[in-house]
Amino acid sequence: MKREKKDLDHIGNILDRVMEKCGREVDAGMIQVWKMWDNILEKEIIENAQPAAFKGDLLLVHVTSSVWMQQLQFIKSDIIKKINDVAGKKLVGDIKFKIGI
Repeated sequence: MKREKKDLDHIGNILDRVMEKCGREVDAGMIQVWKMWDNILEKEIIENAQPAAFKGDLLLVHVTSSVWMQQLQFIKSDIIKKINDVAGKKLVGDIKFKIGI
């Protein structure tokens, strides 16, 4: 059965529902980052880098290649600023990039 585009859900919405069903505590910061990621970064970045996990204020981001890992190192502080500005608080203090989407 083919789904229409209007039936697609954002990953953040899906994660919210899955976490509620599992009865686990939701890492609100991580969910918040997933929800805003696609809206605050450029299309090329979104296609090659996705948030994966939080540890404290460290955000782990999976990237498609070592080239993207290096490129994103140069703009890491800009990404952190965008996330924190949109969140309205210091959500992310640092980002670690890792190959593996």
